[in-house]
Amino acid sequence: MYQKSVLSNGLRVVTATVKHLQSAAIGVFIGAGSRYEDAGQSGVSHFIEHMCFKGTQRRPTSREISEAIEGVGGILNGATDKELTIYWCKVARPHLSLATDVLADMLTHSKFEPGDVEKERQVITEEINMCHDSPQNRVDLLIDETMWPDQALGRDVAGTKTTVANLTREDMLRYCRAQYLANNTVVSVAGDVDHREVVAGLEDTFGRWNTDAGQHWYPAHVRQEPRYRVERRDTEQAHLCLAMPGLPVSHGDRFILDVLNTVLGEGMSSRLFLEIRENKGLAYAINSYANHFQDAGQVTVYAGIDPKQLSACVEAIMVELGRLKEGLPEEELKKAKEFCKGRLVLRMEDTRSVVGWLGGQELLLGHILTVDEVVSKIDSVRVDDVVRVARELLLPEKVKLAVVGPVSEEDVQHLICA
Repeated sequence: MYQKSVLSNGLRVVTATVKHLQSAAIGVFIGAGSRYEDAGQSGVSHFIEHMCFKGTQRRPTSREISEAIEGVGGILNGATDKELTIYWCKVARPHLSLATDVLADMLTHSKFEPGDVEKERQVITEEINMCHDSPQNRVDLLIDETMWPDQALGRDVAGTKTTVANLTREDMLRYCRAQYLANNTVVSVAGDVDHREVVAGLEDTFGRWNTDAGQHWYPAHVRQEPRYRVERRDTEQAHLCLAMPGLPVSHGDRFILDVLNTVLGEGMSSRLFLEIRENKGLAYAINSYANHFQDAGQVTVYAGIDPKQLSACVEAIMVELGRLKEGLPEEELKKAKEFCKGRLVLRMEDTRSVVGWLGGQELLLGHILTVDEVVSKIDSVRVDDVVRVARELLLPEKVKLAVVGPVSEEDVQHLICA
């Protein structure tokens, strides 16, 4: 259960009281991410997230910010995604007011010192280099570019080395003025907390934050072309992502798709794992996942394989996608639903996860489904539902493929266009 209030400046506050826990977590969710950026400013949301840890008027250095939280044994971090940016802190319950103060200080009084901007520019460039050096990370980026070419949803959250090199301090401050707004923010708190006490504390720390219109995110459009992307590398494995359009986060069939994905590729008892790894020995790592965005979605299969087995692996994946359209035993469906519910319940044992559950839904959807409501939706999924969604979404002509490894474009083109 949770409680919600809205401050006078439009900032939304949601809390979950969990009496038996000795920790408390707070997350600040802001409508800022790569979907809010045009091509020239790609990576600005992520750059700003880094800069908010570099120093404020009261805590002039990154060391003073981190020591304030780590000095009481807490954890402080941030993350930028395609549709939101989150700053979060987890501490022992007596230090929640300190965590609130530090986060508010970072988000409302960061200095963006020119020298810090230049140093962090190099840090982010190395972060981009690190991700590009990892074939598994790189193929994940490539499949997004293939699904949404030349669009905000298809771009790397970190931007490119070129855009990061060209972003200025004024670009960041201008973007902050447009997105870092009270009415574009949700603060979520979980632990042994009192809602009224939390709201009063946030009035003191965030109550004078500005309110304005904000910038809307760029919509996504799936295009027929390109069907594939290949990045040739001299690696031992070929890393592939095979993807199809999925469902938006608010779609009525979203939870049916989540159950379908569990059957397909979640865990060591999934169809992909059992058939492609256990029975055929084609891959060490293989799994699937479903991403849900505000106006789009994606179902993706990932595998790391011997390059010589690329054709056999893609063929085996396509066979498993086809099998889902034919139905599944009631017992297999029941197992998948119990898997989904069990993972959800386990996740809710951590205050940080509860914060993410509440804040993310409130920011992106404007309302919050409780755990019980989601469990009820999962329980209601039937075999016929899974088959229907499989037949609607898992279409060979919609499949896109990205591969990183020692393979040629001809190899991949033959597979995807066959």
